[in-house]
Amino acid sequence: MAGQAVRLSIQGQPFNDVLNELHAHTFTGSPGESDPFTLSELEREYIAYALALYYQCDHCVQHHGRAIERLRKQTGAPLWLWQKEFVKLVLFLRTSRTEVSSLEWVGWVEAWRRFAGWVHLQHPGLACNIAYAIGIARVDEHLLEVAFESLSKLYLEDGRLLGVIRDIDRVVVFMKAATSKNRTDPILRRQLDSCGLNV
Repeated sequence: MAGQAVRLSIQGQPFNDVLNELHAHTFTGSPGESDPFTLSELEREYIAYALALYYQCDHCVQHHGRAIERLRKQTGAPLWLWQKEFVKLVLFLRTSRTEVSSLEWVGWVEAWRRFAGWVHLQHPGLACNIAYAIGIARVDEHLLEVAFESLSKLYLEDGRLLGVIRDIDRVVVFMKAATSKNRTDPILRRQLDSCGLNV
């Protein structure tokens, strides 16, 4: 469009095109190209939102929050103050087994299971999906074990557990790249601008 300023990408347009394609393969699918999803688009967006909160990426929080609201409206999801519960989820999942005593860890697991059960009533499996995603993101074997124990009981049908884990892993891979890019771009732009390079 004539007269409209176009903001250049720090990474370059070909890289951003690949990132956009990866976004499609992770969330909406590319007809004839994407593997089938096991989790719904809303569930994958919930995981992305939790990771955005965890990695403190305001851009991603806003983007995935809007997507969740749109999907909740489309699906007629029941009223639930999901954003407040996600803050609690992320606070819970910041605890690492390596940073607490054995007694504290046992207490944490008990409290987590009670809270995950409450979230399960609002959206089945969601808390465990998010715990597994954060476990992957921070390479936390203890959290992965706790979450996997629950996931393996929830998804008993042949292939469903593998499909769920694939979907979760895809969201994590995409979100780690996206949250890093979106959190650092303003810094990089400011640094480049100080040298007279407007990107």
